[in-house]
Amino acid sequence: MSELSELAGVSKSYLSYLERNIQTNPSLQFLNKIAVTLETDLEFLLNGVSEDDMPDVQVLDEEWKRLVQRAILEGMSKEDFVHFKEYMEFQKWQGAKKTSSKKEDEEA
Repeated sequence: MSELSELAGVSKSYLSYLERNIQTNPSLQFLNKIAVTLETDLEFLLNGVSEDDMPDVQVLDEEWKRLVQRAILEGMSKEDFVHFKEYMEFQKWQGAKKTSSKKEDEEA
């Protein structure tokens, strides 16, 4: 743990908190540092399965990878991403609700 902490440039105590489930929501930036240090990808770090081991799962294309890397570099956390995704789902729901309401008005 000490070696990983030093090589990745992260706090040993934070690694310990994660290992003991005291801290449960590391940022994408933190996870990326660990993945790079361990010479693996985020998928393997999070799920124990590498992208190479998942042939039937769609792999991120280069544009998606650049977008995710940019978000990580700009400090976006997983929690931020989840909130953004929920917001987008809400916007789609609002749009569908408005469309449905318009159709009902036109039919009346």
